[in-house]
Amino acid sequence: MRDTGLDDTAAGLEAMPAAPLGRRSVVKGLAGVSFAAILADPVLARAAAEETDTVSLALPSGRTVSAALAVPASVPAPTVMLIHEWWGLNDQIKAAAREYAQAGYVALAIDLMGGAVATTPDAARAQMQAVDATQATETCTAWMDWLRSHEAGTGRLGTVGWCFGGAWSLNASVAAPVDATVIYYGRLIQEADPLKALKGPVLGHFATQDAFIDRAMVEGFQAAMAEAGMADRLTLHWYEADHAFANPSGSRYDQADAQRAWERTMAFFGDHLMG
Repeated sequence: MRDTGLDDTAAGLEAMPAAPLGRRSVVKGLAGVSFAAILADPVLARAAAEETDTVSLALPSGRTVSAALAVPASVPAPTVMLIHEWWGLNDQIKAAAREYAQAGYVALAIDLMGGAVATTPDAARAQMQAVDATQATETCTAWMDWLRSHEAGTGRLGTVGWCFGGAWSLNASVAAPVDATVIYYGRLIQEADPLKALKGPVLGHFATQDAFIDRAMVEGFQAAMAEAGMADRLTLHWYEADHAFANPSGSRYDQADAQRAWERTMAFFGDHLMG
C-alpha cells in the first residue's frame, strides 16, 4: 500500500467526560434527536454507541480484531464499513454506525488502533503514527470479506471514513475493491497504478480551508484517477470550511456543510449500494 494515511495531522477538541445519567432514559431520549446533536454530546453519543454490538474476528496472522456492528430493522441490506478518525473507535464513530443502520445499512465501525481511544491531539497523533500499514490492510480486508458474506447483507459493500479513516477508506477499496467509496478529507493516493484496482465509484468531501488535505493533494489525486482511466468514477465536492468540518465535537464543525455532505453521501450510497 503506497499511501497509509499516517501523515494526517489534523486536530480536534478533547473528548468530554460523560456525565452520570441513566442509560435507559438517555436511549429513550434519542428518539427525534438529530445525528449532529448526538455526536456533539458525549452522553448521547455514548448511549447511541451502546446500541451497537461488539463483534470479533480472528485474522490469518493470529491477531484478533473487534468492531461495532449495527443492523437495520429491515434485512437483507447493503453493508457499509466505517473507519474512524485518528482518535480511534470512540463513541462518536459507533454512533455513526447506528445512524447508518437507521438509514438502512448493515454498518460496521472497525478498529485500526487495537482498542486505543485518544482524548488529546498528542495521544491521537502518537497512536496514528504507530499504526502498521500491513496490519491495517489485513484488518480492513478481513472485515470486508466478513461483511460481504454477512447473513443480513446483500453482498454489496461500501466504505466511508473521516480524516485518518478517509485515507483508509480509499486504501481499503484499493486493496479489496468495493462497490462504492466515500472519503471525508482523508490523505489521498497520488499514483495512478494502485488506483487501477478500484472497482466502484469514489465520492470525496474536501474543505477549501484545509491546510492538511489541501487542493494540491486533491488535484494530484484527481490527476492520478484520470491517468488510471477512472476519471468518470470520481465525484468531488468542495466546502467553504476547514478540516474536520463534519465532526460536531470539534472547533471546525460546520453544520450546514456537514448536513450537505451527509445528504450527498446518502444519495451516493443509495445509487450504488441500494440499487
